[in-house]
Amino acid sequence: MARKVKHIKKKKLGNYPHLMVVFSITLALFVIGVFGLLLIHAEELSEKVKENMEMQVYLDRNLTEVQLVRLQKTFAAKEFIAYQNDTAQVRFVSKEEGAKAFLDETGEDFMTFLGDNPLRDAYVLRIDADHSSSAMLKSIKLDLEDVDGVYEVQYVESLIESINQNIQKISLILIGFAAILVLVVIILINNTIKLALYSQRFLIRSMQLVGATSFFIQRPFLNRAAWQGIVSGILASALLFGLMHYAYNEITELQLLRNDEQTYILMGALVALGLVIGFMSSYRAVRKYLGMSLDELY
Repeated sequence: MARKVKHIKKKKLGNYPHLMVVFSITLALFVIGVFGLLLIHAEELSEKVKENMEMQVYLDRNLTEVQLVRLQKTFAAKEFIAYQNDTAQVRFVSKEEGAKAFLDETGEDFMTFLGDNPLRDAYVLRIDADHSSSAMLKSIKLDLEDVDGVYEVQYVESLIESINQNIQKISLILIGFAAILVLVVIILINNTIKLALYSQRFLIRSMQLVGATSFFIQRPFLNRAAWQGIVSGILASALLFGLMHYAYNEITELQLLRNDEQTYILMGALVALGLVIGFMSSYRAVRKYLGMSLDELY
């Protein structure tokens, strides 16, 4: 009975290092996945800002209907105008509509004490995302101001520049942290796998003594390490998937930044990274023990 208990304990202890390898790789890949998920959402936020970039083109006073139609066609023909359902995103806002919108937002009717509507008719142009950089927006503004019948062109220049710069900084910071984390993870997991193989160093030497080739000795260790990496990648992806849906349920606005295609690519990359890390770390560790002398093994 005592021998049976001892055998069970030995079996459990034998599995412990391998469970620690899976746990370490899973935790590391999960943290990397969180950084990747943040980067995806930052890029999606940048795209949403770019896709909703608008310019207000204020017109000269007393333009005729023919002139207004001509201006609309001129704006729609510009290459920087965004399209939705094959329709140019050019919207006319009369000065009466502008006054009503101002009244709805502020509750103040300026026409009662001015006696006239000082606002101008305008076109609101949605700019294509590929033309939303700060330099392009300035060029577009100059181009529109040269059109006959245009009085002034406005857009929130400081906001766009701030958003673009901040998103670029955030992306660089996330990429930098992820790169550092990957390096630290590789070192830690490499050491963890070395410790897991430490207890089997004499088995490796015994196989060498009976004439087994290096490939024959390495194959079971590499296969096990590859499966450990794959399982870790799948577990990390499952945790990331659960975290993502929890965040979407708690913060519904995040749904607007959802990108399932890139998220699935990220999860596939985690599985591939787990496979590579596990395989290469195990390969290096086994090669190390294959090259050791008997004295070094002790």
